[in-house]
Amino acid sequence: MTTHTNKVGVVGAGLVGLAVARRIAELTGAEVTVFEKEAHVAAHQSGHNSGVIHSGIYYTPGSLKATLCRRGVELLHEFSAEHGIEYREIGKVIVARDEVEVTRLRDLRQRAAANGVPGVTWLDAAGLRELEPHVRGKAALHSPTTAIIDYKLVARALAEDVAKLGGTVLLSHPVTRIERVGEQVAVHDAHGGRHVFDRLILCAGLQSDSVAKLAGDDPGPAIIPFRGEYYRLRPERTHLVRALVYPVPDPAYPFLGVHLTPRMDGLVDVGPNAVFALAREGYLRRNVSPRDLFQTLTWPGTLRLFRQHWKMGIGEMRGSLSKRAFTAAARAYVPELEPSDLVRAPAGIRAQAVDRDGSLVDDFRITTLGPITAVRNAPSPAATSSLSIAEYVVDRLLARQPD
Repeated sequence: MTTHTNKVGVVGAGLVGLAVARRIAELTGAEVTVFEKEAHVAAHQSGHNSGVIHSGIYYTPGSLKATLCRRGVELLHEFSAEHGIEYREIGKVIVARDEVEVTRLRDLRQRAAANGVPGVTWLDAAGLRELEPHVRGKAALHSPTTAIIDYKLVARALAEDVAKLGGTVLLSHPVTRIERVGEQVAVHDAHGGRHVFDRLILCAGLQSDSVAKLAGDDPGPAIIPFRGEYYRLRPERTHLVRALVYPVPDPAYPFLGVHLTPRMDGLVDVGPNAVFALAREGYLRRNVSPRDLFQTLTWPGTLRLFRQHWKMGIGEMRGSLSKRAFTAAARAYVPELEPSDLVRAPAGIRAQAVDRDGSLVDDFRITTLGPITAVRNAPSPAATSSLSIAEYVVDRLLARQPD
């Protein structure tokens, strides 16, 4: 890197922020500082996800999601091997329950082929039973290379790499102000520190719109938080699934729906639903932030989104309040399940980016404002794609540097 960019700041010590910091330090030798408001890395979305390494079946061919997911799988596999982190290919079945879903499943098979997902095969009902004896459906796609991993271990390894490369991760350092200083940018933290950088990259996840606004970026898209609530199978019932069991997406709805996810610890998560959260970090129903709620409800896109998907919202709330209803959604795939098989598990929060017109931002969105680059939307498969997002962001940042 030239003398114009000796110092680089990164806001956010989730998977994407740490991967960006690591790549900058690795490629350029720049002095990199990462700001994280929490006391540990991967405190929010990066540490509260399902642990799935997505293979790239769902995403529109040619989109950033599709391209970066496939590249991300490759990079994550290499990274896990280099750092001694277990990468477990358990496979996934995407299950169609009726003829409408069978038609959609055929479209997914074409997407998988276009995206270069290896080994995807079509299963009829008998083939599905052979692979997953307790799962029922009219047909399924089998993706044998879909894997699981402990993303907290990945984040810690990334942070260790940043430190080894001479970078600094400042934990418990919320960013309070961002100001342009000529061609540079100054970051103020909650401890009264002022740090001047040649380049600043914002990877703030649930707070991405708030931090971007501090930097003078457009207020949209805004982040609307949705809590994903999970149950977990009792240990004696984990034999009911061998691989990941996923539904066929309904294009009319923005969220995937309940599925069954084996974990690295041998347990199986069931979920998530998607319930509007009353706080950006509202992992519990009782968590309410008046400030977050005001920001969410005053964004023009929020009420437009609710008007478009109110029926889905009622269904998701029903599953949130009724264990029997939640179980029924899972029984559509595993008929042997009973409410007594499920116990409550920790929830996650999805940072759903919504434009002013109420439309959901589906693809990754990255903006540039002078010396500041902002990752404004990094939804699933962002964990899978974290290393490739870093590659994409940093390589383009370097391409803009003067000689």
